[in-house]
Amino acid sequence: MKKDYNLSYSIVVIGGGSAGMASAIEAWDNGVKNILILEKESHLGGILLQCIHNGFGLHTFKEELTGPEYASRFEKEVLNRNIDYKLSSVVLKIEKYNDEFLVHYSNSQDGYVIVKAKAIISATGCSERTRGAIGIPGDRSSGVMTAGLAQKYLNIEGYMVGKRVFILGSGDIGLIMARRMVLEGAKVLGVAEMMPYSNGLNRNIVQCLNDYNIPLYLHHTVKETVGKTRLEKVIIQELDDKFNFVPGTEKEFEVDTLLLSIGLIPSNPLLENLGVAIHPRTKGPIVNQYLETSIKGIFACGNGLHVHDLVDFVSSEGKVVGLNASKYVKGELDKEDINNKINIMNGNGVGYVMPSFTNKDVDNTKVSFRVSKPYKNVILNIKQGDNVIKSIKKPYMLPAEMENVIIDSKLLSNLDNITLEVIDG
Repeated sequence: MKKDYNLSYSIVVIGGGSAGMASAIEAWDNGVKNILILEKESHLGGILLQCIHNGFGLHTFKEELTGPEYASRFEKEVLNRNIDYKLSSVVLKIEKYNDEFLVHYSNSQDGYVIVKAKAIISATGCSERTRGAIGIPGDRSSGVMTAGLAQKYLNIEGYMVGKRVFILGSGDIGLIMARRMVLEGAKVLGVAEMMPYSNGLNRNIVQCLNDYNIPLYLHHTVKETVGKTRLEKVIIQELDDKFNFVPGTEKEFEVDTLLLSIGLIPSNPLLENLGVAIHPRTKGPIVNQYLETSIKGIFACGNGLHVHDLVDFVSSEGKVVGLNASKYVKGELDKEDINNKINIMNGNGVGYVMPSFTNKDVDNTKVSFRVSKPYKNVILNIKQGDNVIKSIKKPYMLPAEMENVIIDSKLLSNLDNITLEVIDG
């Protein structure tokens, strides 16, 4: 074990995906050069490396790129700045050490290493919900896997995961894999979604399902899986408004593979073990306007903070955190005044808001949020107490698409909580 406390970094970034690389680049450009990126995989880039479809980069680079192409743009910037990074390195633990942190990591080359850090950026990404998370009834046969795992098998390892496929959940990875399986010669018999609306981006519904005549069964879920060794059949059934099965609506499909696209969960065991406060809805850390967690000096961004719909937004958020972490290291980040703290809350029609609080003295606070159901021709109200300080007409809002709004402190008259709510237009 290398307890080299003299090996000290200004910032340690945990995760070398788009958020982690973007944050390191921004911190370096803001004058903090002593940075270490720790990545558990054998290459920088994260989940992007298995996303060989295009559609990335329209916001960031104003052109359409594949996942690996998008990742390579950031990797080149990391290399051009000579930012230190370690691959195949698993972070095992974070500890407080006076006003700094000790980061424990391990890899086959260095062994077990402990380094000091003045600040930490957590960019750990997210994980997929599995069959066990929702308790699908039926036989425990092979051929049931998450859509992301199937994507890795197909795009990275070169394994065809099945020939007759059904997909549960209309998340974006599941929709993209529906198209991918068809292009590889498989038959995709349908997609079931328990909600009365899709959880994927509308463009993926069109490009991945409609363009390939793949049926989408809304308000349906898998009632049972059948198969002694390999999956042989799935039975889906319609749900009513209370999510109970509607009798007589069963549909059977002979398949050998069931792909699950049933949600993503921010991956934060390191922060939880350190005592960082976790948001009950997003499952990511609770953060302030600087995207700083409940422990000073630890920042979070990307899908490890809350699940995004576009990677461009992930890297954009990473840049914000990189700037704020660098200011923290240099002593330039405004000190929080507990007397000026304002909670930001979700009201009617809003599923969650991020960040969870801000300070009255901050010029502008960017608030990201998702609505709880699809809306058309409504008004987004931003209230302080009972006073509406800002109203925005919205032609539509969807749960699959993250919304953003800027709150100017000049609009704030007191220290009442800020609430975002949706009302009829």
